[in-house]
Amino acid sequence: MTEDIFLAEQTIAIVGLGLMGGSLAMALRPHVATLLAVDSDPETRRYALEHGLVDRVSPNGIDLLPEADLIILAAPVRANLKWLSQLPELCPAPCTILDLSSTKAEIVAAMNRLPERFSALGGHPMCGKETSGLGHAEAELFHKAIFALTLTERTPPELRQLGEQLAALLGSRPLWLDAQTHDRWVAATSHLPYLISAALAGSTPAEAAPLASSGFRSTTRLAASDMNMMLDILLTNRTPILTALRKMRLTLNDLETALTATDERALREQLTRARDARNSLVSE
Repeated sequence: MTEDIFLAEQTIAIVGLGLMGGSLAMALRPHVATLLAVDSDPETRRYALEHGLVDRVSPNGIDLLPEADLIILAAPVRANLKWLSQLPELCPAPCTILDLSSTKAEIVAAMNRLPERFSALGGHPMCGKETSGLGHAEAELFHKAIFALTLTERTPPELRQLGEQLAALLGSRPLWLDAQTHDRWVAATSHLPYLISAALAGSTPAEAAPLASSGFRSTTRLAASDMNMMLDILLTNRTPILTALRKMRLTLNDLETALTATDERALREQLTRARDARNSLVSE
């Protein structure tokens, strides 16, 4: 099965036309013969049709999802979990499922419970914005991003191939991870940064606004993220995030201790370790 044959001959349905699903629709549109979508928001559905992003769109998927050969779940995590529980009733024929959820353990467990007629693969493109909604979507959103892929008990070899082909089409780099490793890593690199950003924004006095310049803006950017989406993420990845929070608290305690004691040497050592760690984690 080649990339072109699959995309040209299959009916693909995207559930959720927010930032991620909308960007995916834009990226896939030139390559897909039939592209369907499901979204509960009437304005989003109108926009998608008026701009030719999809062929048809439905508020609940009852009339469209049974037609799909590939269903891509691009809604928030808990909404995707609900869809996974409903798909066996909605789709009586064999079907392939891919999700784009930001957490994977609960998603993979739900995929493992699907009937054997389903094939399923977990996915998470490591990209996004602090703004949400179809109006902020762009086809290039996935370009140069890591696309995490997670096997399930319902992942045949040809679906592994499809996952890598899709990542390549989007300009992303596939990275295969088990669900637990994925959730532990994103807790540290994505979910904890959001909480730190929110804590900083929430603890900054209002009277300091005239001096809230570029450093403050960049450090607190994540605090502006869609709250409903982030609540889904936090509550479905609670244990790894709590572990990351505890480690962060120990680091902050060490910095506080050194600053309280006016221990310049200890401060310098801690800040040097932090700078070096940052440079080893992030490639410019």
